Amino acid sequence: MKYTEIMVRYGELSTKGKNRKTFIMQLAQNTRRALSEFPAVRIHADRDRMHLILNGEDSQLIIPKLEKIFGIQNFSPSVQVEKNVEVLKQSVQEIMKEIYTGKETFKINAKRSDHQFELDSNELNQVLGNAVFDVFPEIKAQMKKPDILLRVEIRQDGAYLSYETLKGAMGLPVGTSGKGMLMLSGGIDSPVAGYLAMKRGVEIEAVHFASPPYTSEQALQKAKDLTAKLAPYVGSIQFIEVPFTEIQEEIKKSLPQGYWMTVTRRMMLRLTDAIRAQRKGLVIINGESLGQVASQTLHSMVAINEVTATPIIRPVVTMDKLEIIELAEKIDTFELSVQPFEDCCTIFAPPQPKTRPRVDKVEEYEKRLDIDGMIARSLAGINISQIDSSTPKETLEEEFSDLL
Repeated sequence: MKYTEIMVRYGELSTKGKNRKTFIMQLAQNTRRALSEFPAVRIHADRDRMHLILNGEDSQLIIPKLEKIFGIQNFSPSVQVEKNVEVLKQSVQEIMKEIYTGKETFKINAKRSDHQFELDSNELNQVLGNAVFDVFPEIKAQMKKPDILLRVEIRQDGAYLSYETLKGAMGLPVGTSGKGMLMLSGGIDSPVAGYLAMKRGVEIEAVHFASPPYTSEQALQKAKDLTAKLAPYVGSIQFIEVPFTEIQEEIKKSLPQGYWMTVTRRMMLRLTDAIRAQRKGLVIINGESLGQVASQTLHSMVAINEVTATPIIRPVVTMDKLEIIELAEKIDTFELSVQPFEDCCTIFAPPQPKTRPRVDKVEEYEKRLDIDGMIARSLAGINISQIDSSTPKETLEEEFSDLL
């Protein structure tokens, strides 16, 4: 079936009261970015639903992209037909001939926003239901949980028919909760943390620490590929590569082995916080899972966190590894994450890291380092790229005028 429109339902956005317009505008903008390769699609957002007018674009290519956009509860591809009873009857019969296999139950669910139409909703249900019985006399109607639910909407601009309701990504539109810096390694946990943060409306920028020649170009590309897996949920993500070689060499040369990891993580956090401040972020996000490794014990977290007052969001902190892996497989990052290209944390990992580091000792050891100088030099060398190009910012008044 060649669909002409996709109707999007908001879900959680419907509870946002006076802020609803802001959330819907952000969702519409994210949808436009995600569908940038389909320039003919027009987006009309109102308070209750969003309509995507396809203008000949292939719905089968668009649907997988819509499934990843946070803020969408579900959506229904539909076909527009003439507002004429005989045309509606014929269209309903054609749809049922295409999808009915001889076993399913059905229900017609008609709604009428154009109250000038000749039949009301109940009359439409009856007339169109009888049209189905005309071609399939043996079919059974079922009012609760039918196998086929055929929706018919009579609107001012035409009649719309749909029978599929596809699940969206739920959550909140990315960008409605502010911006956060995702500390993205090459492992399993941090991409999952980024996904979960975006689901609650946080716009993420990926901060990745590279220590060439100890870390390879393949490891850097792996981090970019992981970012590319997250980008479809919003349209594009800024990838920030941070040079970290000098810092790790100085830590290894000047500090006891047991404190290498603690001080390394403190330096990463200092740098991420500085980048956050420069780029007007609100929070830091990481993939720490409590007790999973030495740097993720409560004692280590306290010692590492001590360098910043910025809130740190840990979406996977209470999840066990199998739960995280399950989510990684769902968002298709797992196979990338387990590729054998080591990041700077694993390459410089000490054989016996401290699981209960003391803050006073950490501070004493850090006096051996030129912290301010190393941070300044690292910040001067960062490289920022965009993963998945976004469309140029458009004037929203034209497409989303129903909200203004």
